[in-house]
Amino acid sequence: MDRRTLYPVVALLLAVCSLSPTRLAEAVLCDLQPVDNEVTYITNQVPAGCVAQVPNATVEVHVLFLEFPRALSQLDLTVQMPKQNGTRAREVLLVLGLDKMVHLRLQAPGIPLQLAYDPKHVIAEMPQGVSAIPLPALKSQLLTWAGSKGAIASVAELSDPKNILLRLDQAPRSPSSCSLQPNMDMGHRLEWGPHTEGSVRGCSLEGVAGHKQAHILRVLPGSEARPRTVTVEVKLSCTSGDPDAVLILQGPPYVSWLIDANHNMQIWATGKYSFKIFPEESISGHVLPDTPQGLLGEAQRLNASVVASFVEVPLASVISLQASSCGNLQTSPTPVQTTPPKESCNEGLLMTLLQPNCSDDTMTLELKKNLIWSLKCDISSLTFLDPRCQAEDRGDQLVLHSAYSSCGMKVTENVVTNEVVVSLLSSSSPQRKAVQCISMKGLSLQLGLYLTPQFLQASNAIELGQQGFVQVSMSPPTSGIVLKLDSCQLDLRPEADTVELIQNQAAKGSCVSLLESSPRGDMRFSFLLRGYMVPTPKAGTLSCTVAMRPSTSSLEVRRPVSMRLNIVSPDMPGKTLVLPAVLGITFGAFLIGALLTAALWYIYSHTRPPSKREPVVAVAAPASSESSSTNHSIGSTQSTPCSTSSMA
Repeated sequence: MDRRTLYPVVALLLAVCSLSPTRLAEAVLCDLQPVDNEVTYITNQVPAGCVAQVPNATVEVHVLFLEFPRALSQLDLTVQMPKQNGTRAREVLLVLGLDKMVHLRLQAPGIPLQLAYDPKHVIAEMPQGVSAIPLPALKSQLLTWAGSKGAIASVAELSDPKNILLRLDQAPRSPSSCSLQPNMDMGHRLEWGPHTEGSVRGCSLEGVAGHKQAHILRVLPGSEARPRTVTVEVKLSCTSGDPDAVLILQGPPYVSWLIDANHNMQIWATGKYSFKIFPEESISGHVLPDTPQGLLGEAQRLNASVVASFVEVPLASVISLQASSCGNLQTSPTPVQTTPPKESCNEGLLMTLLQPNCSDDTMTLELKKNLIWSLKCDISSLTFLDPRCQAEDRGDQLVLHSAYSSCGMKVTENVVTNEVVVSLLSSSSPQRKAVQCISMKGLSLQLGLYLTPQFLQASNAIELGQQGFVQVSMSPPTSGIVLKLDSCQLDLRPEADTVELIQNQAAKGSCVSLLESSPRGDMRFSFLLRGYMVPTPKAGTLSCTVAMRPSTSSLEVRRPVSMRLNIVSPDMPGKTLVLPAVLGITFGAFLIGALLTAALWYIYSHTRPPSKREPVVAVAAPASSESSSTNHSIGSTQSTPCSTSSMA
């Protein structure tokens, strides 16, 4: 062989030899298949979103666009707000844009929250103090509608969320307006976990002896490269003792790891990591490949014979891994799926769909068939307590309804109680749920305006600048029904705007005060009507919404009550003084007259010369004259308000 030809051949052989370990690592024989291990995570990353700083907004608006793959899903939503340091909590409007039906479990402790959603898409479990308002039908109009209600502080699009945590503290480094950005990092504002869990796969590594298993978690880069800590929770269950395992963590260079494991594991991670029991002891990690094949090769190099779990997740704050393998690979017999379908009926969620609609004399329950099918339930019968009262099949839904006088209804103190019985093909015993309504037959709500805090005499007129005292009562009083004042307002249109008095069972503004209930349980509050309005309103409508619920149920029924008021201007001609004003003026006039009489008598008796003093009887005429003058003064003092009253 020619020497000139030999050199390139030798160089090529050397290059092949030097690259062979890497090529072997990249060509690991490992056929990843779905396994039974489970990985869940909580992340700040959303497909699209924005966060804005709105510190001076009177109404702070947050919008969540939620997409679900199923006809019915369950969502836990928690809203948190930091303490306001003695200041009045700001109002919050949370808008939910939904494309499917959701069973919503909301927690918002101590927050004056308004929740806007389409009632056809939400079955809500909401705490007291949260009010619901309807949304426009079109999704394209939702952001415009939300912006008209207040300053938009955040928007997020989420796909199949299982739980959401929304924090309402201000974001000081955020822009002043919200502009949607793709692959948005919501930071501290929002954390969420999907129903769609991480797709967990595993394989056996050929050519490696032993029972060592590897768990590989690969965290993908986020949209914002900022330092953060990812908490990794690992729970391995094995009846034969702790397996010999290695945990491989690979992520962006700005990620550090906080590891919480229930047994000893070998750790192989990028960046720095620490353990939850010693969080301050930080350990430097290793440089790891950033490809799946490279990470599988790393597991092989660490003498792992089995990759018990391999999963890739977005940048998350918490990742939980639960594995039951003990060195032997337990692959799932089903094909890979985002969420394995549950063949058994979800009976708990099915029973939450049974929400009664109450009218004046009828209870109605509706079950849509597409929701029943999505829950994998086969209903053989749906009845009230009286089995003769069967649900009607109306094509796309089952409808169960009855008057309050039949089907085993029990009426006690206007509370109507019955039981819904659901028989399922998958269960030998039927499911039962108690349902209640409130019968308004024989009940009435009254709204009264008073001008004194003693609530003695009702009035249908109030003066500008005057304080009014309002009482809302139900007759006859019923101990089985709990009443709460949900909202009140004074509509002064067309001359003036509507004045919000109570919202979400809380006083609206410093001029409104919630008062203690009356001895018989009537709800009371007071308000001060603004004294200067241009143009001056002549009348208004005072209206309130009363939330009523049975004392043994959380089901609320809302009923409106209203009254017409005359608005009296202080300088209005023909104005009639109210009784407290007349009494006050009369007493004031009497007091002024008495003081004038005493003063005149004092001056008269101390300024006359002693030599000209006359007998006491002779004093009658001058005294009478002064007294007459004094009486005239009192009379004129009293007549001034009266004349004003006749002129006003």
